[in-house]
Amino acid sequence: MGMFGKSADMEQQMKKVESEAISSIIDKSMTITGEITFKGKARIDGTIIGNIDGEHLILSDTGKVTGDITVSSFNCYGALEGNVKAGMLTARKDCSIHGKLEAASLTVEPGANIQGEIYAAAKDPAPVKKQPVVKAKNDTK
Repeated sequence: MGMFGKSADMEQQMKKVESEAISSIIDKSMTITGEITFKGKARIDGTIIGNIDGEHLILSDTGKVTGDITVSSFNCYGALEGNVKAGMLTARKDCSIHGKLEAASLTVEPGANIQGEIYAAAKDPAPVKKQPVVKAKNDTK
């Protein structure tokens, strides 16, 4: 098991995602530059330069992403240079992740290379609300 424990509910969700068919594949001979948005389950074997927003993502051992990833689940075997926000994140043996990770459920296999900040929360990460900045007036006359 990884760094943080998994609940029975998360185990069930992971099994459901793993049994789902892959609906999109980026072949290892492909390089895509730009934003990618998808539904369902996608696998990246090639190179993506840009941000990714979707549901269930697998980055294979030949896959490389330079950009931020926001997904429900992320299974990383390849190389990522960017930040991740995911409900479930699994860093597999020999993967390389450089960036900030935010996940409700995080599993790290021995041999995974992670450099950056890690935030593991009990629920899906929510966007941070920025507080308004109030400037104090200087009343000296």
